Amino acid sequence: MCNKIAQYRPFPGTNVSLYQINVRQSGSQLRTGLVFLDGVAAAESDSGEILIALDWSTLSGGSVPSPSVAAAVGTALLSTNFLADLHGRALAELPLHLVGHSRGGSVVLELARVLGAQGIWVDQVTTMDPHPAFGDPPLTNYANILYTDNYWQSLGDGLFVPNGQAVAGAYNRRLINLNGGYSSSHSDAHLWYHGTIQLSTPASDTGAILTQSERAAWWTAAEAAGARAGFLYSAIAGGDRFSGLQPAGAGQGRISDGLNKLWDLGAGVAGNRSRLPANNGLWPNLVRLNVSGQANLAAGQSLALTWYYQFGANTSATGVLRFQLDRDRNPYNDNEIALAQTVLAGTGANTVGRAVQSPFVGPNLPPGSYFLLGSLTCNSRTRHLYAPEPITIWPTRQPPAIVAEGASEYSFLLTVSGDPGQKIVIERTHDLSSWIPISTNVLPGSRLSLEDARSPAPGGQFYRARLLE
Repeated sequence: MCNKIAQYRPFPGTNVSLYQINVRQSGSQLRTGLVFLDGVAAAESDSGEILIALDWSTLSGGSVPSPSVAAAVGTALLSTNFLADLHGRALAELPLHLVGHSRGGSVVLELARVLGAQGIWVDQVTTMDPHPAFGDPPLTNYANILYTDNYWQSLGDGLFVPNGQAVAGAYNRRLINLNGGYSSSHSDAHLWYHGTIQLSTPASDTGAILTQSERAAWWTAAEAAGARAGFLYSAIAGGDRFSGLQPAGAGQGRISDGLNKLWDLGAGVAGNRSRLPANNGLWPNLVRLNVSGQANLAAGQSLALTWYYQFGANTSATGVLRFQLDRDRNPYNDNEIALAQTVLAGTGANTVGRAVQSPFVGPNLPPGSYFLLGSLTCNSRTRHLYAPEPITIWPTRQPPAIVAEGASEYSFLLTVSGDPGQKIVIERTHDLSSWIPISTNVLPGSRLSLEDARSPAPGGQFYRARLLE
């Protein structure tokens, strides 16, 4: 969810769904509405990406505090009939990246709290020059946020151009050179982030233009003019959130600072999150899902997986975790192939579970490229998560064959046959016990001729072809 999406660029060859949530005051209540902006219907997207702009502009001047706006939006995300294109599914089933600028930073952090009260994890919260005002609560990084990044400045005059602030437990990137752009450092903070999405120059967020001058000055060398910053660390772009890189210089914040360390989710343990005031554990969560072994394998092999999860008010809850292979990253367009499923016991709201499994990839699985989808269901509620690692399935690979073609006084001719690309070692023995490797080759085609130019051992010798990979 973000404030500006007009110039968002999906990956080449994919499409996205673009919507806008409007929050307006009606009497003493806040009401939400949804408008389709562009792209394709959510269930038809081949990228699985649904971008939603939040328009609360009539309330942002101070009439309503950020928790009230967050509560209204949270209700919309939890509703099964808010987005008709999802055919009775709630937006909260999908991984969430919440993005907010200025007071919007307070809104998205409060929205994470609202969702957390129902047991929902948020994959990422991104704040840009966050500035609580008009009674908004302090910026709080809650326990149900996997990754938090914050881009802020203190270049404003405090009156017409407000300053942002750091967020405890986030990757905090302080912006110290924002000349140009809007000529307002507060607005330039979100133009800076936009420049990490739209990498062409000039770039525009429809409000200001980012020229070559800004490209050269706004990012450090490590950030490669915006290509290795900001949006790169979203789940969509797939940057390494575990990186120890300090883009702004030593002591100015590591990328990995933003990872949740309340539990050991792979980044160590530290108290960098605030416990949720309430968490009923109703929604099940795959917090992380990774292919931990070989991602290129033949049909008939096993796939090594590791995942972290949390659900249930206590350990008496039971969830079913299904793994599927998907040609795209949309869990709703019915092209998934079932792989395996397992039953999990609830963790309760104060524990995160970790598990591993190696499901078998059936020999009849069509070869090709896939994404691994994990779907965890408990009490008729489901949440989905794709592993970031793409998977390639090769046809079932037959063992190589070796044929003797003839011998001379000083050499022996062999022909090896198998699948193109197989890596094969040829071994020799005279006693069928001690095998000696004599040649290792990658088959360029289905056959390869070889010659062993050594004198045969007394009594003869034997050869075999052994598949390495």
